[in-house]
Amino acid sequence: MSNQTVGVKRGQVSGFVLVTRCPLRHLPLYKVALTDRTMMPSELLIPKWLQHLLFVLLKLSLSCASPLKVTNGTACTARGPASYILVFTGQWSPQMFPKQYPLFRPPAQWSKLVAVTHNERYRLWQEGEMASPGVKSFAELGVTVELVKGAKEARKRRVVGSMYRTAGIPSGVGHSSTELVLQPRNPLLSLMVKVIPSPDWFVGVDSLNLCEAGQWKEEVTFDLHPFDAGTDSGFTFSSPNFPTVPPENITMITSQKPNHPANSFYYPRLPELPPLATIWLKKQPRSPVRQHNHVSNHILPQLSKAPQFAETPLDCEVSMWSSWGLCLGPCSREGVRHRTRYILLKPANSGTPCPELEEQAECTPHNCLVQQ
Repeated sequence: MSNQTVGVKRGQVSGFVLVTRCPLRHLPLYKVALTDRTMMPSELLIPKWLQHLLFVLLKLSLSCASPLKVTNGTACTARGPASYILVFTGQWSPQMFPKQYPLFRPPAQWSKLVAVTHNERYRLWQEGEMASPGVKSFAELGVTVELVKGAKEARKRRVVGSMYRTAGIPSGVGHSSTELVLQPRNPLLSLMVKVIPSPDWFVGVDSLNLCEAGQWKEEVTFDLHPFDAGTDSGFTFSSPNFPTVPPENITMITSQKPNHPANSFYYPRLPELPPLATIWLKKQPRSPVRQHNHVSNHILPQLSKAPQFAETPLDCEVSMWSSWGLCLGPCSREGVRHRTRYILLKPANSGTPCPELEEQAECTPHNCLVQQ
């Protein structure tokens, strides 16, 4: 189908040109009187019949425009939207993560959960990429203003469906939930929850596709592991603010990365960290109803039976030996000197016990050396 131009011109003053992808045979026929005389000022106003013609042509042109289609294979062909219950479960317990577990100022807890439904042309966050200003603000401070602003701007471009939030969890172990509504044009789900306290650590999901083979998934369970936003260089949960300059990419925190004994998630005996949290998504059988308030303050009640967590062994960590002290004793026999070290981290959960903290050795007393 070739482009064709339809022009309407009257006199020497005004002219109108409209380009359309529709063939001319689809356009209504109008008789337009043409004249070569110069128009008077009173005739510069467009007649009503001409306004109507332009409106019809414009409407027809827009109706013929081809819609933008997804071409990377992630398009969802499911019929209609789907409603899901999302449950976030924090598993950050002192049994599973005994090292430097925060007990006060503040104790271990979770920020509010931020979730976004979207298509493949939007990313809330992505491993191996730089954190956006919104991700930086949320990962460091738990502030959602920039994230919400970015999602609203993306929604204007029709790449984001809706944003949802849940209340925070005041302890390391607990639940929060909300209801999501996903449309076929926005079948992906991304979310973030900040680890509190921490320099810039969070758990999250990046672009989880809930539509597969033209069908909405019935149930999904996903383990969550900690990520470093790359904007703060702190090693421990309670590290002071230490900006990373220049910022680094978002990376997953593992049992041996960062490879530093001071890191709060450093467990060299473990091949991998246990899940810090999980999410559970369950498709609802009823027809989804559009929510006007996407903020959920609902926290599931505590389970009647306390959850059982596997214990992670934590080995004792000690400092380096101090320098040897003075050699003391009578000159008639060998003297003794001492050196000490102290405990950096107490063992837990059947971890390796602490070694000796004091050591002594024979020596020749210093006063005897002077006399010789």
